[in-house]
Amino acid sequence: MALRVLMMGTGEFALPTFQTLIDSSHDVVGLVTQPDRVGQGHHQHVNPLKELAIAGGIPVFQPDNVNSPESLARLREFQAEIDVVAAYGQILTAELLGIPPRGAVNLHASLLPKYRGAAPIQYAIWKGEQETGVTLFQIEPKLDAGPMLGIVRTDIGQKETSGQLHDRLAQLAAPLTVQVLDDMERGTLQPIVQQTEGVTKAPRLKKEQGLIDWTQTPAAISCQIRAMQPWPMPYTFLHVPDRKPQRMLVLDVDPATDAPQGWLSSSTPGQINVEGTSLLVRTGDGAVQVQTLQPAGKRAMSAAEFLRGASLAHAAFGSEAVV
Repeated sequence: MALRVLMMGTGEFALPTFQTLIDSSHDVVGLVTQPDRVGQGHHQHVNPLKELAIAGGIPVFQPDNVNSPESLARLREFQAEIDVVAAYGQILTAELLGIPPRGAVNLHASLLPKYRGAAPIQYAIWKGEQETGVTLFQIEPKLDAGPMLGIVRTDIGQKETSGQLHDRLAQLAAPLTVQVLDDMERGTLQPIVQQTEGVTKAPRLKKEQGLIDWTQTPAAISCQIRAMQPWPMPYTFLHVPDRKPQRMLVLDVDPATDAPQGWLSSSTPGQINVEGTSLLVRTGDGAVQVQTLQPAGKRAMSAAEFLRGASLAHAAFGSEAVV
């Protein structure tokens, strides 16, 4: 017997799973997604899950408050056996979770119990993890703490950004979800209780966390730069004598293995050294070579291209305050 599934999702992360559920043997009885938002210029934001549901004749429910009495009554009408939640965007109450007989499961983009919270992908890269994955778990009132029903693992690419990893994990989440539902239907599912040791948090990022800390090691700076893309973006300020600080995005760096020893010994973190077409920046332990950067108001460019029109004598990267 196929399970009657109610999908609850809004973000792009949920899209591959929603499509795969539609294509599976299970019966998708509805989509619960966030209300339509109007962006800048009064353009309505396109919700790809809603578009997919409409194309497939699947009922769509978009409550402002999914936990209100009116919303709970509407959810009961779907008569779903289980709710599948992925990047939905609202906290779910115990009353809501108790509506479907099999409860609700959530797709989380980390290897739980690591990186519970809103930004698991960013934190995994930021903290230098070599491996991550997706965990499908039974939702309980405590944040991301329910029994794990399925896990898929993947290595993190050496140059992979949060945006790139997000897209890969979204694809991996889809077959995992169907496999767990199949096992649930067959009665072969074996939940695993999460360990209490090794719990780490991944709270929502703030804009200021994109400011590059040049006192870190080259490896840590690379992790921060990759983690902050596509939001809040890794940034710094270029300080040149007698000029206003210029905001810059630094999008790609490599460890500088051949930085001049004299410069390393006499410089401080953030200071810049130009070697031909190479843009080197002193760090807390060595230096990095900037590969790609983007001056404010301009397009992204290679360091060599940027250096063609730049005079960087006695220049340094740092915060907006004078360095």
